[in-house]
Amino acid sequence: MSILNADLHCHSVVSDGTLQPEVLAARAAANGVELWALTDHDEIGGQHRAAAAAREHGMRYLTGTEISVTFAGETVHIVGLGFDPDDPQMKRGLEETRGGRGARAHEIAAGLAQVGIKDAYEGALKYVGNPELISRTHFARFLVETGVCKDTPEVFRRYLVEGKPGYVPHRWASLKHAVQWITDAGGMAVIAHPARYKFTANEEYALFSEFKAHGGRAVEVVTGSHTSAEYVKYAATAKEFGLAASRGSDFHSPDESHTDLGQLPYLPGDLTPVWELLADRIQ
Repeated sequence: MSILNADLHCHSVVSDGTLQPEVLAARAAANGVELWALTDHDEIGGQHRAAAAAREHGMRYLTGTEISVTFAGETVHIVGLGFDPDDPQMKRGLEETRGGRGARAHEIAAGLAQVGIKDAYEGALKYVGNPELISRTHFARFLVETGVCKDTPEVFRRYLVEGKPGYVPHRWASLKHAVQWITDAGGMAVIAHPARYKFTANEEYALFSEFKAHGGRAVEVVTGSHTSAEYVKYAATAKEFGLAASRGSDFHSPDESHTDLGQLPYLPGDLTPVWELLADRIQ
């Protein structure tokens, strides 16, 4: 079952992607995806649309979201798969997590204005499908469009990371709460793209240990932001902690994403795919 073209991590206009859930589903199906999940940031508003579109294209579907948590001073992402998209506790928790984004966006715009970039909040809003989810990515698109930077990585480097004029930290959900919301709603929690976090070996060990202690069950091994060496590293980590493995492109946009939907290597055969543990939740 590890030889399955599953893409369990991507984003639509409901958060910070550029395509509608229906367009994403068509793209995934055209790329040979057999099992799909839409995992918008801190949002499950696109789930029913995505599931219906997956059915229309003959794909199997798992509900999904990507929850932002604060751990050891870093923002870490926890993907939830296979949960009830109408679960009231999860909806409430995600609503609270989204709540801080608006105030943070105004602070980002104020920081950019101080270095001569005017009207960044209004500019970023043009790219937002869901105003509750305005994020740094939307500011980055505005700065590229207006010629301030040539691409979004340059925007982040120059303006939106710690120590730069547009950086504003945000306090997200706790690791415990995120895992709890997913698990209590009948789903499974997955650590997203672990190689992206700037953790020491000790901090990373603490992340995996606490995640597992709270009921987390899987880790993304094959993902768009991992190198082939990192696939090997996190396959070993999955085995060390007794976690299942997930696979997802983290696709956001045809113009920005390095890895398209469904275009990843398969999971290593000696790992337990997360979808095997979620077989009864696949639609």
